[in-house]
Amino acid sequence: MVFLVVIIASFLLQMVLPWWAVVVISFATCGFIGKTGKIAFWQPFLAIFLLWLGMALFKSLPNHNVLATRVAEMIGVKLWPVLLLITVLIGGLVAGISGYCGYHFRKAIISLKTPA
Repeated sequence: MVFLVVIIASFLLQMVLPWWAVVVISFATCGFIGKTGKIAFWQPFLAIFLLWLGMALFKSLPNHNVLATRVAEMIGVKLWPVLLLITVLIGGLVAGISGYCGYHFRKAIISLKTPA
């Protein structure tokens, strides 16, 4: 469930918001419906990993990876797939850590509400 919510919301909102909107989406989603810490990290990680991979390939393959190759050379990487892998790993890690923080934020708020 977390996977679907994160991937759909991120796809729709990243058309109008900056890239870091995935942080807010992952945090909120896992804060509301995250079941365990493992789910709260891996589901947003995989959702953003696959979303960014698909979108990057969708935009890069029709122009024969010209821009991706130039950017890869500019940052010192010789091949554009390496740049693609770095990009999707960073996006996935950002989303995963944000989801994990959202889950633990909910647990902290719940523990504050319960009487000791």
